[in-house]
Amino acid sequence: MFLGLDLGTSELKALLLSDQQQVITTAGSPLTVQRPQTLWSEQNPADWWQALETVMTQLKREHPETLSQIKAIGLAGQMHGAVLLGAKQEVLRPAILWNDGRSASQCEQLTRALPELSDITGNLAMPGFTAPKLLWVREHERDIFDKTQLVLLPKDWLRLKLSGVAVSDMSDASGTLWLDVGGRCWSEKLLKASGLTLGHMPRLVEGNQVSGKLLPELAERWGLSKDVLIAGGAGDNAASAVGMGLVKAGQGFVSLGTSGVIFVTTDKFSPNPAHAMHAFCHALPGRWHQMSVMLSAASALTWAARNFGFADESALIAAAATCRLEARAKAPIFLPYLSGERTPHNNADAQALLFGLSNVHERSDIAYAVLEGITLGLLDGFKTLSLPASSAVSELSIVGGGSRSTVWAQMLADALGVPLTTHEASSAGAALGAARLGCLAAGGTELDVCSVPFITQRFEPRADEHQRLQARHLRYRSLYLAIRHQYVAA
Repeated sequence: MFLGLDLGTSELKALLLSDQQQVITTAGSPLTVQRPQTLWSEQNPADWWQALETVMTQLKREHPETLSQIKAIGLAGQMHGAVLLGAKQEVLRPAILWNDGRSASQCEQLTRALPELSDITGNLAMPGFTAPKLLWVREHERDIFDKTQLVLLPKDWLRLKLSGVAVSDMSDASGTLWLDVGGRCWSEKLLKASGLTLGHMPRLVEGNQVSGKLLPELAERWGLSKDVLIAGGAGDNAASAVGMGLVKAGQGFVSLGTSGVIFVTTDKFSPNPAHAMHAFCHALPGRWHQMSVMLSAASALTWAARNFGFADESALIAAAATCRLEARAKAPIFLPYLSGERTPHNNADAQALLFGLSNVHERSDIAYAVLEGITLGLLDGFKTLSLPASSAVSELSIVGGGSRSTVWAQMLADALGVPLTTHEASSAGAALGAARLGCLAAGGTELDVCSVPFITQRFEPRADEHQRLQARHLRYRSLYLAIRHQYVAA
């Protein structure tokens, strides 16, 4: 048996996987985000540990025999977060998360100080990444910066607590702006630009390699054996790709979670930083991936459902589906930049907008505009991908909570112009991928472990809807370009 742990933004999820790649069960514990100031987004690492204790207690109570057979643990998690530790590995301040936007000026400083940054990392300096967060701490919380002895990503802090070792993997480390992504190693030049050294960094392994072993006291408390391995693991999106078996060039997915992601595996390091597209290491050796990220996807649905009087996100989508075809052409345009935007604008100050309202519009028109606006934001990202010929996309899978909506899935297929597929266990993506990486670390082969789950549904793009949505996308893009200079920094 293998255990996958996925430390998300809103939930810590655990998944038990058999050596026959069958999901035995899942368990989860919710997490909350603190926003003490505008643009800030933080979590207390102690809450992550408490969530892990909760899910392990539940699994021990409900599946004690399965837990006793676990051979390895794999870790996945939210990327880019900064966990700062002192001389005794104590947490010095709340972790600054991936969707924190406070460090825009530090991104500018870093880019000016190191013009070759994008050549090394394959990415632009953005507030979501880890390096500018450390520059912000150095500027505004100098005492904490001076005490910092170790910087870890969120899932790697869990690893430290689980095993006592400070280790990260290539995929998650790619999102720090301290990794030479093509060379798959820490860059001393990048670290120096942030006032750090190799001594502040964890050791690096590939996602399918062994990083350490579970501490004996934890194994005893949770009913596990004394020889449980811990795999290198992966950032959440690379782990989701492993969970979906998307490890060959040209395979990829759309993730409809808090943020929205389009991810495509490549066999070459092929960056396109000019349009805020990410080029990261994949979770397996010798592979990379391109990834576009919009900051508000399902979270924008949640916001709209709450503020426009819908019972929940499903009710909003149902209302959107009732919007008549002729009404869709005149529906408002929604820019979903509730937390700024990453791909393709790299604009932390971007703000949401509902444009074109008139007294003929109804709640269903607004619901449609919101769902379409998020979809067009994902199309924006898809158009930034700069794929080598060996990595051309013929179809994409769908993962994340939003993948349960057939209405949204069909709209996405229409907008992107490629078939979309849902799969068994797709909602467990990152946790399943983490468990699979544990299986690989324990000796499993990629051929046996990284299979594509059974397709449960397929959505073919409709030519007429594709054409209509392309026209709407032109208005969507022109609207942003027209108002971008009106945004006021928070």
